[in-house]
Amino acid sequence: MKIRNRLTLISSLTFGVVFVTAAFIIYIAFYQSSEKRIFNDLQRICLLSAIYYLEKDELPIDQHKQIKEQYNENIQDVEVGVYNKENNVAYGDNLSTNSITPQILNKARENRKVMFKSKDHFYFGIFYQDNQGDFVVFVKATDRDFKAQTHELMIIMMIVLLAGLLVIYILSRFLSKVAYKPINTVIKQVNEIEASSLDETIVNVNTHDEVQKLIETYNNLLQRLSNTFKTQKNFINYISHEFKTPLASISGHLEVFAQKERSPEEYQEMTGKVLNNVYEIEQILNTLMILSGLKAEAVGKETFRADEMLWDISDKISNVKEFANAKLRITLKIEDEKLLTVKGNESEIGMAAYNIIENAVKYSENEPVEITLLNSDNQLQLTIKDSGRGINANDLNHIRETFYRGSNVGNVQGSGIGLSLASILFAKNNVSFKINSKENEGTEAVITFPKL
Repeated sequence: MKIRNRLTLISSLTFGVVFVTAAFIIYIAFYQSSEKRIFNDLQRICLLSAIYYLEKDELPIDQHKQIKEQYNENIQDVEVGVYNKENNVAYGDNLSTNSITPQILNKARENRKVMFKSKDHFYFGIFYQDNQGDFVVFVKATDRDFKAQTHELMIIMMIVLLAGLLVIYILSRFLSKVAYKPINTVIKQVNEIEASSLDETIVNVNTHDEVQKLIETYNNLLQRLSNTFKTQKNFINYISHEFKTPLASISGHLEVFAQKERSPEEYQEMTGKVLNNVYEIEQILNTLMILSGLKAEAVGKETFRADEMLWDISDKISNVKEFANAKLRITLKIEDEKLLTVKGNESEIGMAAYNIIENAVKYSENEPVEITLLNSDNQLQLTIKDSGRGINANDLNHIRETFYRGSNVGNVQGSGIGLSLASILFAKNNVSFKINSKENEGTEAVITFPKL
């Protein structure tokens, strides 16, 4: 069921239940108050009838004449019966013997009055003592007008109920249409979004209600989905790029080697080259497993020299063809050589530091990269600083995300893995790592090793 129909149904049902409950209460109150009013009128007529019939011999003629006039005015549609102690009618009419029974008359004598309602009439009786004896005066009135009034009230309430339901239905449809309009707008925009346009956000309708919160939540979801698709795309590009070189090398070696018979020495040489390519693929897979969190082996407790690790990284950088002109300036500002010894997994920390230095070289704009080891509150600290293009403030919050690349990387090749991998590896080894950067001014990475 659509929300509009549900809102209309709920509002109509709510109005119906509330109105029927209120109508029932009104009907009961009217019924009881009308009965009470009728019995009060009958009591007054009953007393007037008693005076008219039984006090005639005691009242002056003029006074009795006034009583008679009042009696004649009120006696219309009412029957009166005055019963003596033998339960016989002394004055007036003999009322229904089915209703005015000896038991009823005795009850009136005991309680001084009695009232009840039969199928079609109201009855009221009083016990009246006179010099002529003790009497019970009963009056009887038809309930025709009473039934007509209650019936008329019920018809009016039914008409009001039906009219109210109609009005509520029309208003609910109109108001639900107005309330549902922003949702229709959202649905239309969502249907227009395709997988290739997930970075497009839904226009905010500024309703300042739950719909606006829904739009904001959905826009956040779209942004996360867009980032996920970009990550997957970068991941595929990374895999394709990284696996292409060793696989091409393996296939090339095997194709060349299969062209003719080879000596044992050539077999051994070719096997070594192929194995190196296989090891390279394995290293790529290990990197991906670390990024995905699938490889979370315990960190070794080995100790090593941080300065020696830096010299090894410097040698690796210089052996890379595209970094042949890299300018690395390594400075040691350490007085106590013991501070240069750190604990952790040398391979992982070395890989993380290599990625940071490699990034600094890539984006240094051929300017020198300053690498410094210093003492910071009795902890070894490694700073890697370049004077390159830097990172803008918006990108700085996302650079640790896997496959994320800054908006100003230009034509510099990269996969967006280096910083995220470094962050994971440093965290595994309890090494503090933070980056400070300003666009067009350069970047500084600060790595602080734990105390031994």
